[in-house]
Amino acid sequence: YSPVAGARELRQAVADLYNARYRKGMASQYSYENVAISSGGRSGLARVAASLGPVHLGHYLPDYTAYEELFDAFKGFVPMPILLEESDGFRVTADQLRHEIVSRGLGAVLLSNPHNPTGQVLYGPELERYVGIGRQYRCALIFDEFYSHYLYDEVAQAHTSVSAARYVEDVNTDTVIIVDGLTKNWRYPGLRISWTLGPKEIIQRIASAGSFLDGGAAHPIQKAVIPMLDPAFADGQALSIQSAFSVKRDHMTRAIDAMGLGLPHRPKAGFYCFVSLKNLRPGLEDGIEFFEAALGHKVITVPGKFFDVNPGQRRRHLPSRLSQFARLSYGPNMHELERGMSRLKELLKT
Repeated sequence: YSPVAGARELRQAVADLYNARYRKGMASQYSYENVAISSGGRSGLARVAASLGPVHLGHYLPDYTAYEELFDAFKGFVPMPILLEESDGFRVTADQLRHEIVSRGLGAVLLSNPHNPTGQVLYGPELERYVGIGRQYRCALIFDEFYSHYLYDEVAQAHTSVSAARYVEDVNTDTVIIVDGLTKNWRYPGLRISWTLGPKEIIQRIASAGSFLDGGAAHPIQKAVIPMLDPAFADGQALSIQSAFSVKRDHMTRAIDAMGLGLPHRPKAGFYCFVSLKNLRPGLEDGIEFFEAALGHKVITVPGKFFDVNPGQRRRHLPSRLSQFARLSYGPNMHELERGMSRLKELLKT
């Protein structure tokens, strides 16, 4: 068996990668003790959830659909939704974080950054302010950074990859927890390797949770993936992704504009477009109806209401704000993407 926290060599390789990318010249550096290895992203997030105490946990609407299952599975904290507004492109801001922490007594906040499904991203001075507010109010910030290589336009010009680790002052006192892995940024989902970075004390709790949740990642795979964490190799992966996916992003956004779909925010990261269906004819303006109609043309879309994370269905008496949205992915190769967008164009013509 491998240690539940992961093989020491891999843990140190992860720490070295983050130090090289984000912490050059800083006194506080990550070590293997700041890293836990898990068998995939959901496993890593489950460990974090199991390690939280009885706090109010802020989460954004919209956000990653699997968070709802995570919140339902663990009852030690109270999920508190934070609304992102269409009029602002579903943007996360530091000022909003401050307001939510103070007004609702949040002890922790979970967010995907880059953001799934909207393609928004916190970076640069705004991310620095966001981390600083968490530090000021002693609110734990949990960053799901699984799309941190998928950056475009001015974001890619500023950074090869994005991470809250850049703005942590002390790796053992700032309660910034980062979850990432090989699934998206390295495009190796079958290897089932993820990691969590954070203060040593929190990593110890996360490793303890892993002992009864999943038992740890496979030892031979941990050994095999260590070369992938070499900073030069990792940065090469990021640049290759940005080169290929920016072209596909541009193709999809042009097609969306030509079809008359709404796009509240041109994605600056990730590989999704979160489109508005409000201007479509009856029968297509609802995300579920649009999904069923697109399926008839052999295209898969994801209804927007699935990102209206609603643990315990506590807001079941309210109609979803996101029912007239859909997520489209430009993850497939260009040939498949062109076929898919052409078929959606045919659907909207009928």
